[in-house]
Amino acid sequence: MNQSQTMLPDPATAPELFEGVLTRRAFAFVIDTIIITAMVVGFSFIGLIAGFLTFGLAWAALIFVIPLSIILYYAVTLGSPKRATIGMQMMDLVLTPTRGQPLDGWMAVIHAAIFWVTVWISWPLSLLFALFTPRRQMIHDLIVGGLMVRRSPMVRHWQDHSFRNQAAY
Repeated sequence: MNQSQTMLPDPATAPELFEGVLTRRAFAFVIDTIIITAMVVGFSFIGLIAGFLTFGLAWAALIFVIPLSIILYYAVTLGSPKRATIGMQMMDLVLTPTRGQPLDGWMAVIHAAIFWVTVWISWPLSLLFALFTPRRQMIHDLIVGGLMVRRSPMVRHWQDHSFRNQAAY
């Protein structure tokens, strides 16, 4: 096991980090879907008006509204220093890197893209994966190297963990 894997919280020693994570993720997904839908409607309305102003030329760009709205949303929210979408923030969740790589905008977009692909192909398989992994990680979490935990207990966990490491030296 490498250093970053040993520093990951364990559900046996820190169960508060994983308490209700799957349920919270489901609610966060609903909230995020509502926000993305509102963004798509807003951008589509702007594209509709732009289409009239350009005699229909801008309407060709409307096919990019949905994918670009999703990419923009995840890059700006999940790729931010908060490492959480608005829905995740409301549900007290945070995406933590597990491989020592930062979760920047591109990793957030890749995480979201793999999520949407796995959900599109087989959402039951993705959920079953989470039920049988010890840290409740879904397929896209494992591929990208992310761990979804509760934010408020995580802050206390890392403070305790860093205190124990300092005391050991």
